[in-house]
Amino acid sequence: MAEIDDHIRVRGARIHNLRNVDVSLPRDAMVAFTGVSGSGKSSLAFGTLYAEAQHRYLESMAPYARRLLRQLPDPEVGSITGLPPAVALAQPRTSPSGRSTVGTLTMISNSLRMLLSRSGERPPGDEHLDSDAFSPNTAVGACPVCHGEGVEHEVTEASLVPDPSLSIADGAIASWPGAWQGKNLRDILDTLGYDIHRPWRELPEREREWILFTDEEPVVTVHPVREAGRIHRPYQGRYTSARRLVLKAYGTSASEARRRKAAEFMENRTCRECGGLRLRREALRVTFAGYNVAELARLSLTDLVELLRPHNDDEEGATGVLTRDITGRAEILMELGLGYLSVAQPAPTLSHGELQRIRLATQLRTGLFGVVYVLDEPSAGLHPADREALSDILRRLRDGGNTVCLVEHNLDIVRGADWVVDVGPGAGENGGRVLYSGPVEGLRDEPESVTRRYLFENVVPERPRHEARGVLELRGADRNNLRDVDLDLPLGVFTAVTGVSGAGKSSLLAAVEERASERGRVVWVDQQPIGRTPRSNLATYTGLFDTVRRLFAATDEAKEYGYGAGRFSFNVTGGRCPTCEGEGFVSVELLFLPTTYAPCPTCGGSRYNPDTLRVLYRGRTIADVLAMSVEEALEFFDEVPAVRRSLETLRAVGLGYLRLGQSATELSGGEAQRIKLAGELQRRRVADTVYLLDEPTTGLHPYDTDVLMDRLRDLVESGATVVAAEHDMRVVAGADHVVDLGPGGGSAGGRIVAEGTPERIAATSESRTGRYLRHLL
Repeated sequence: MAEIDDHIRVRGARIHNLRNVDVSLPRDAMVAFTGVSGSGKSSLAFGTLYAEAQHRYLESMAPYARRLLRQLPDPEVGSITGLPPAVALAQPRTSPSGRSTVGTLTMISNSLRMLLSRSGERPPGDEHLDSDAFSPNTAVGACPVCHGEGVEHEVTEASLVPDPSLSIADGAIASWPGAWQGKNLRDILDTLGYDIHRPWRELPEREREWILFTDEEPVVTVHPVREAGRIHRPYQGRYTSARRLVLKAYGTSASEARRRKAAEFMENRTCRECGGLRLRREALRVTFAGYNVAELARLSLTDLVELLRPHNDDEEGATGVLTRDITGRAEILMELGLGYLSVAQPAPTLSHGELQRIRLATQLRTGLFGVVYVLDEPSAGLHPADREALSDILRRLRDGGNTVCLVEHNLDIVRGADWVVDVGPGAGENGGRVLYSGPVEGLRDEPESVTRRYLFENVVPERPRHEARGVLELRGADRNNLRDVDLDLPLGVFTAVTGVSGAGKSSLLAAVEERASERGRVVWVDQQPIGRTPRSNLATYTGLFDTVRRLFAATDEAKEYGYGAGRFSFNVTGGRCPTCEGEGFVSVELLFLPTTYAPCPTCGGSRYNPDTLRVLYRGRTIADVLAMSVEEALEFFDEVPAVRRSLETLRAVGLGYLRLGQSATELSGGEAQRIKLAGELQRRRVADTVYLLDEPTTGLHPYDTDVLMDRLRDLVESGATVVAAEHDMRVVAGADHVVDLGPGGGSAGGRIVAEGTPERIAATSESRTGRYLRHLL
């Protein structure tokens, strides 16, 4: 029998900026991949290890799957030996759907529904209900009035016409679509004999009622008003009421943005049939331990476990099996500090840190053995107190016979690893080498490592404190778990908002945004994607691509071919590749796996057709420019001020390694946030602006964090106010002012535990943040 290799051995990894990397990792160990942002950590962990494991899995599948597989690029690596199956837990790029809850993410909802179906107490005469009857997401379970949403949407005259002093011609019916569709509806009403120039409130009530709510759809011949130089021929126009248009957009549109827009023209109220519980009445009549399924789902996980634990010893029938499953899943979440969540809590309201821990807890319950877990920043969004529990979970995954690979910046987590792979020394072209691979302590002797200094020394940059130039008064803030919070926020300084996950930090930022917007300019620099498809990228978002396209259009070759700036856009027909329509990628549907993007087989990912690529600017094609990193482009466009200014601000926030054409779908939340911040840094005037940032150092190496903090300090020096929710104690230690929320999460949080200088927070015994600040001050 062949001996099983106790190491995973990678030879010749070349993806992205990796430079023919060789590295060996011990199996059944916790391995941390470190290095500055853009050094190549993720390329090695995800682009090489996980990609190869995924390829091997797909190769074992049916011929149809292998045929699809050929559309995907092979991992650029010479060989990998000793590689077990892999499970990837990457940072979520998008929020879960609106119907997802803590219960659906953790599978607790399934067991809870089965518990009510199998062991619930029914009123005499009621029929037995299957588990689907206890789900608002099924046809048999959803309340027939609100369709399982818990809310009734009502379209009223007030919601459709917010300003009745306007005429129809002036836009009184705010819910109507814009552009040609809106003009079409106005022309049809004019043809039908309605006065579209009279103020809405002066129209007879029966006319207003018909225009907004009629179920009729009359067709008339419309003769558009003639305009100079344009010919408008008569056409047949069909009228549809404003209510019907709104309900159709909300009920059938595949676009979430259109659904949100339609919802703005509805008045919402709690469903009268189910009282907001989303289920049919017959399901709500079934109880367990005196609670119906909706009431059980609204208990905190801690209270739910306390209620169900006495039934765990029941060996008769399904009750004990199901309550043990529920309490087992919930107890892991409680261990990770999430006991304050409820099964019914909507997933979109969860923070990134909460989502990460839920996904980890779910993996721990699967009981997999002998696999490689590849995790991207598992500590992201976690307070130091929560990270201690995370470390325990990671060790349990390892002790269960698995190899745990972490792309990680938090040095407390790294110190607890068995092995560290440090990649660098810099980002992009300046990185891509394995500087060290071995036990953590050995990194101390690697002179090229940027990580080394932060790992073994207490590095807190000294920055001068700023004095407040006034205060923003916040009174009675009451949202989510904030309860009547009063705050005097100092202006003109850098304020860190701290607290454990779920303490109310994001809610406080939202309350500050609402109050500050009454006084002036407020900018929320969030981590939402800068775009949701591969078509959106760094160059288009920053606006620098407009200048680049004009430079190409000004070349002699472009003039000879008659190409304008539009020819070099991949968003319009003409210059772009016809196969991928300028995306550079085609989507590959892989059976039950998530949709994957592969390079376009026609243009190879360049986005353009061959004729467009004939034009060169200083020896480079437009596709070559999009492939440049920010650092490369700075050198290439050194004499073009309009491009250089955008690039310099991107480099200033630590994004010099990103490619100009890098798709929005490839960017982390932290990268998207810093791109937005770079846009703000380009502004000439930032004084008196309030900047709100939610965990700006997420995904940053300590070195990059220091670079970012220098930029935020530049904003303060220019007269701005910066308020950031933050878990990095090095950042908090250097803040001018700290607002610490807590003391716990959920219902145990939502109040100000302490505020003032970092030293004052450190001296407050009730503050869980203070305990971790003390050793830095």
